[in-house]
Amino acid sequence: QVQLVESGGGLVQAGGSLRLSCAASGRTFSSYAMGWFRQAPGKEREFVATISWNGGRTYYADDVKGRFTISRDNAKVAVYLRMNNLKPADTAIYYCAASSRVVTGPDRYDYWGQGTQVTVSS
Repeated sequence: QVQLVESGGGLVQAGGSLRLSCAASGRTFSSYAMGWFRQAPGKEREFVATISWNGGRTYYADDVKGRFTISRDNAKVAVYLRMNNLKPADTAIYYCAASSRVVTGPDRYDYWGQGTQVTVSS
C-alpha cells in the first residue's frame, strides 16, 4: 500500500509560481507511476500530469503543458509539481495519486492523497 500526503498549496497571484509536493510512504513507491489531478468547485476531477516509475516518461494536460512540470525523487519517496505562470483557471484542489500504469484516467489510480488547495487570484 501507498499513503500520500500533499503540501505546498496556497494563495498566489496570477503569473506566480508554486511547487506542490507529495510525500509517500510504503516500500513499493518506486514501482508506481504517479499522477497529479485537480478538482475545481462544481467540476469533475481532471488529469493534470503523470510520470512513470523512473521519471523517464511524462504526460501533461494540454492546458498546463509548458507551464507545469512533474518530477519525482524515488530516494526521497516524493513526487512534485512545479507550476509556473499560474492562472485563475488553475484554482482547484490538487491531488497526487499512484497507479500501476502510466495513465490519465482518475479511475485507473489506486491510491490518493487528501489534496492541497491552490488559489490563484487575478
